[in-house]
Amino acid sequence: MSSEVELVSSALRVGVLSYGARIAWVQAPDRTGHWAHVAMGFDDPAGWRTDTSYQGASIGRYANRIAGGSFELDGRRYQVPTNDGAAALHGGPAGFDSVDWALGPVVKLPDGGSVTLRLTSPDGEMGFPGELGVALEISLDGTDLQLDYRAETDAPTPVNLTNHVYLNLSGAPSSVEHHEVRFHADQIVAMDVDSIPTGELILCAGTDFDFSTPTAIGSRWRSPDPQLRHGRGYDHSYVLDGSGPEVDGLRLAASVIEPASGRTLELFTDQPAVQFYTGNQLNGAVVGRGGMLRQGDAFCLEPQHFPDSVNHPHFPGTILRPGQHYRARSRYRFGVS
Repeated sequence: MSSEVELVSSALRVGVLSYGARIAWVQAPDRTGHWAHVAMGFDDPAGWRTDTSYQGASIGRYANRIAGGSFELDGRRYQVPTNDGAAALHGGPAGFDSVDWALGPVVKLPDGGSVTLRLTSPDGEMGFPGELGVALEISLDGTDLQLDYRAETDAPTPVNLTNHVYLNLSGAPSSVEHHEVRFHADQIVAMDVDSIPTGELILCAGTDFDFSTPTAIGSRWRSPDPQLRHGRGYDHSYVLDGSGPEVDGLRLAASVIEPASGRTLELFTDQPAVQFYTGNQLNGAVVGRGGMLRQGDAFCLEPQHFPDSVNHPHFPGTILRPGQHYRARSRYRFGVS
């Protein structure tokens, strides 16, 4: 049985689940003061155990795709079981999303609280080398929900951790097409027909991927752009350009507003990219809180490294070695306009 805790501040209510170190719910007020769920998930506890869409889950040992599930490290080739066509997705078929993490006690903060979850991934799990110790501190302070991943290893291994929370700021399962998004990113990672990086980067300016000014998500998602066809919508890694303002060592990566409710979201991170996903694989099979989830009913902003970096030496490196300390820190700031 999963353990669950609630973090409460004056501005947000957040549920944390030990199974998959998941964000189980986020409740936030709109401009009139009406509170509603803005993160997808399940009211039925059994739903989390059978979920295959990574609702609110921590993702590891390696977020996103590894081509062929294969990579070479220090002259040796490793194989991760594939679970997305010919690719290994989100750490393989039994990633960090599908195990119970140790859930610590809630620590009270001036306007909220924090909780730390821990996991040990043994050497060879899903084909990855080295024993990896992971800690995730989830803290809520006023309007800010922060996720702070840390990891250490006893042998060289790829590490790329993130969270896969599905968001809809309207407060109900419905299309996110009217949400307006802005990215502080000037390029995306180009993908092939199987959503595997080609190794190239594409400039966003003047394309259907240009969110340099606030733009409705649905304004261009039916465009015939080959990249949109490959992903069946937006499912791309936005390369952050560092132009966003900095807060506590984190750069603003993306901002979102839902015009009808007035709810807003700002994402700050220390990661080099954000995977922008518009729920393209949702087909009604997932019945969550509020009903069926269909394509375009939610979006994800997943701070992380580039997909398949282990097979592209010119991408930012993702190899963690003994004695090094991995850290990935992101802050979701909710508000109203």
